[in-house]
Amino acid sequence: MKILITGANGQLGLELQKQLATSSEELQVVSTDYLDLDITSLNQVKAKLLYVKPDVVINCAAHTAVDKCEEDIENAYKINAIGPKNLAIACDMIGAKLVQVSTDYVFNGDVPGARREDDVTGPQSIYGTSKLLGEEYVKTFCKKHFIIRTAWLYGEGNNFVRTMLKLAETNKELNVVGDQFGSPTSTVDLAKAIIDLMQTEYYGTFHGTCEGECSWYDFACKIFEIRGIDIKVNKVTSEQFVRPAKRPKFSVLDNFMLRLYGLNSFRNWEEALKEYLA
Repeated sequence: MKILITGANGQLGLELQKQLATSSEELQVVSTDYLDLDITSLNQVKAKLLYVKPDVVINCAAHTAVDKCEEDIENAYKINAIGPKNLAIACDMIGAKLVQVSTDYVFNGDVPGARREDDVTGPQSIYGTSKLLGEEYVKTFCKKHFIIRTAWLYGEGNNFVRTMLKLAETNKELNVVGDQFGSPTSTVDLAKAIIDLMQTEYYGTFHGTCEGECSWYDFACKIFEIRGIDIKVNKVTSEQFVRPAKRPKFSVLDNFMLRLYGLNSFRNWEEALKEYLA
């Protein structure tokens, strides 16, 4: 099986490469980043896929700077919507499977409780709106598609966990939002789920996050507890920590479809976090 990864130098792309390299199966991985492949160019995408002829394309490329998307609107839509559309067209052309990584931001996040794959979407930011349009394009233009929505991701790169640890080096006290809830998700678990899923023909939309839920405040406290760091963490509200892009208050996703297919291998978020911090 030949697999092409876009956005391969991001957190998820790096973990996918790591796991695919240790797979017992005969796999050939072609890793690309924006310097190798501009997914916003249909001609480039078609040429690359016709040359590589992958069996599976995993799209990890995205404009994920949520606040920046609010002002960098054209690039957000180009990367998060047009990019997936181009990949979908090219994948369908050569009969390849396409895995599109999406986000909890496609929901409005105003209602408590875990969102299932068939729940009504309603993004409230440019990031969420552009990612949802990317999903729609993938559904429209590629028959063999998997859309997997995730949230609160951390792995090899810049993320909330590393930010908290870095801030703890120079601060005795931190303010962290306590009224936004989600499921911290390890790239280790997400990469495994993608690799398992892409080998099936269970096409459609899936949710993929670690089990359980917490607030950003709870998340930060658990990071410091595991590392044995003595620091005061103050719980603040979203209103006290205003950002350009509106954050969903409730970002918990239910891995309903993965459970139905017997593919929900995600661990509890605390267990996955302990392994990461080890």
